[in-house]
Amino acid sequence: MTAAHPLGRLETLALIGIGGFAGSNLRYFALGLLSDLQAVFLVNVLGCFVLGFLVYEAEYTDYIGRESRIVFTTGFLSSLTTYSTFAIQTATAAEPLVLIAVVAGNYGLGFASVLASRTLARRLRDRTPTVGGETA
Repeated sequence: MTAAHPLGRLETLALIGIGGFAGSNLRYFALGLLSDLQAVFLVNVLGCFVLGFLVYEAEYTDYIGRESRIVFTTGFLSSLTTYSTFAIQTATAAEPLVLIAVVAGNYGLGFASVLASRTLARRLRDRTPTVGGETA
């Protein structure tokens, strides 16, 4: 079905909902395994890495389809990551050192994760065989 058809849009919305359900449950699972600070840090950095990879993969190779990217980015990753909880943790940090660690960790390693995922997407692009090649 195409996106122009109303059922195509409904299918996309349902897939985003499924991705959101999976992402929010994975975040809840992480919160059950680790402390709140550790879990939020982990899901945010992991989310930055995966989002960066999906964006750069689309730019470099475009192997992953548009609909799949929408499900993963808008559905799964937006529910997995939790920058609102990060903001609350930052605002309620009792000690300055904790505040600096929370901010530097989430932003610094989140940004580093995007750069690392860009490198991975570039390597994927460089390993992709070119169409055509030499002629005899």
